Amino acid sequence: MKKTGWLGGFLLLSLATQAQNPLTPEQLWKWGRVSGLGTSKDKNSVIYSVSTPNAEENKSIRKTYRIPLTGGTATEIPNADSLLVNTKISSDGKFIISSEAVKLEDITSTDKYPDLKKSNAYVYTSLNYRHWDTWEDGKYDHVFVAPLVNGKPGAGKDIMPGEKFDCPQKPFGGDEDFIWNPDGKHIVYVTKKKTGTAYAVSTNTDLYEYDITTGTTKNLTEENKGYDVNPEYNAKGQLAWLQMKRDGYEADKQDLIVWNGITKMNLTGQRDDLHVQGFKWSLDGSALFFTAPIDGTIQLFKVTYPGLTKMMPIITQLTKGDFDVTGIVGQAANTLVVSRTDMNQPTELFTVDLANGAMTQLTHVNDAVLKTTGICKTERRFVTTTDNKKMLVWVIYPPGFDASKKYPTLLYCQGGPQSALTQMYSYRWNFQLMASQGYIVVAPNRRGMPGHGTQWNEQVSKDWGGQVIRDYLSAIDAVSNEPYVDKNRLGCVGPSFGGYSVFALAGVHNKRFKSFISHDGVFDFKSMYGTTEELFFVNWDFGGSYWDKKNAAAQRTYSQSPSNFVDRWDTPIFIIQGGRDYRVPIEQGLQAFQAAQLRGIKSKLLYLPDENHWVLSAQNALVWQREFFSWLKETLK
Repeated sequence: MKKTGWLGGFLLLSLATQAQNPLTPEQLWKWGRVSGLGTSKDKNSVIYSVSTPNAEENKSIRKTYRIPLTGGTATEIPNADSLLVNTKISSDGKFIISSEAVKLEDITSTDKYPDLKKSNAYVYTSLNYRHWDTWEDGKYDHVFVAPLVNGKPGAGKDIMPGEKFDCPQKPFGGDEDFIWNPDGKHIVYVTKKKTGTAYAVSTNTDLYEYDITTGTTKNLTEENKGYDVNPEYNAKGQLAWLQMKRDGYEADKQDLIVWNGITKMNLTGQRDDLHVQGFKWSLDGSALFFTAPIDGTIQLFKVTYPGLTKMMPIITQLTKGDFDVTGIVGQAANTLVVSRTDMNQPTELFTVDLANGAMTQLTHVNDAVLKTTGICKTERRFVTTTDNKKMLVWVIYPPGFDASKKYPTLLYCQGGPQSALTQMYSYRWNFQLMASQGYIVVAPNRRGMPGHGTQWNEQVSKDWGGQVIRDYLSAIDAVSNEPYVDKNRLGCVGPSFGGYSVFALAGVHNKRFKSFISHDGVFDFKSMYGTTEELFFVNWDFGGSYWDKKNAAAQRTYSQSPSNFVDRWDTPIFIIQGGRDYRVPIEQGLQAFQAAQLRGIKSKLLYLPDENHWVLSAQNALVWQREFFSWLKETLK
């Protein structure tokens, strides 16, 4: 680990001495975005892809590469199919599984009335009529199994015939949602076997096992009422997956479960501070590697699997440092390949020596541009909160920071609400980009963030306007005491729950801030409850419906809605809203903008009709960033 720290420091120093140019939005959208695909069949190479945005064409160009596990020169390859194990083929090579959409309901007007070809209406009789950024159209994704004949799939069989459930799960499920048992006779898949309103208010996904010989299906996780996702077998046929216990709570502690066909064991339940994000079995099946947020970073861990013995699982943290291990790509012998970022570096692949945790950078996709880009110093700071807790706050400084000068400063409010604020590298809320425009960025690990214990994480639910808001103010007040912070030029920015936080702080900040920016933020709790699609989220975090007058927790929540405090707004505010955001729907941003305008407050609205809760197209992203920094320049003079 000492060697790793020295190399990391040397790298930053060498880059800093060569750096001349601050990062710009245009440069950010030229970074190559690296995704690890896996280790090759022979375990000698790593296969990865690089997606490079082309802003002029408003699309990305994706290429695939192969690089020796020991490092060296990467070689572009036409595709990765022949180099990677196809996990969708059964172990005996006889069958292949895939997914495709199946039409099971008539929802659109042309479905119901074929003679009305030019109509475009939708007809619904229950909830779950839209999800994330898509209206339901009566199609459901199903798993199909097909025989392989001379290496080619034959006619596929739907293993979920007539079932109005999805696998992969919508909106973010993928191939990881359906896998083979190594015996080649059983398929395990993830789905939530609920429909309509019951679907919208529940998180109860389960793992189902389908027997290709008998055609029968059984629920493997029926006793658990929360999430069961990401199944993965080892070569011994032992099944691992991620699990949350409580139905309706999407941010419950996520643990790593293993079942050997007899006993189910929670391998991470002993650690209150670990919320598992992703995992992979070790090659010998005796342990699992996983990633989890801890103390403002995401690190790599190993946990032993004792099987039927009475030994306890042993958890070991393999990596340590101010960076995020964002994914596990694969293993070869005593080497693990992972993806890694920090606040100054987009994703690259690294190898990890499993004997000592030493990390070595494997890919160097963005090195040439990084050499000419200003590096931002990042600093850990611990702030005492109003309830006398120690809160981690990241402070990010502009390139060439001079403590004798004064700088405008931004309080960054993280989304989630239960989302870790770590050494992330975002292509929108990018700390390096913000700091490179001359701003100090203050990013607190406020209440509601994993990596600091379950109690800390859960203190945001049903109290959005309480301690978490005080945490924000504690952070900005503490950093503002530094002589290099210009207290007359403080801004507050954030997305989603962070956008809500901006709206809430606008009513209580007592003239601390000179400018606000809210992206897809929750403004009015009643209309949010009435229009958002995943009702389990607002049922849990708001405490229930606004009409339940006997529910004290819910009534407290609705009393905290930012729309109740617009009479206290007195500061310029920039509001950004995606037209296809059904998680925090369009009326939230429009209501806030309209309220600000009617109050006579300097305000601006950026409406992105084709974007969802995120901004995904290159040109819209550049519009977003240009308007973002233009507003700050105008209001933090």
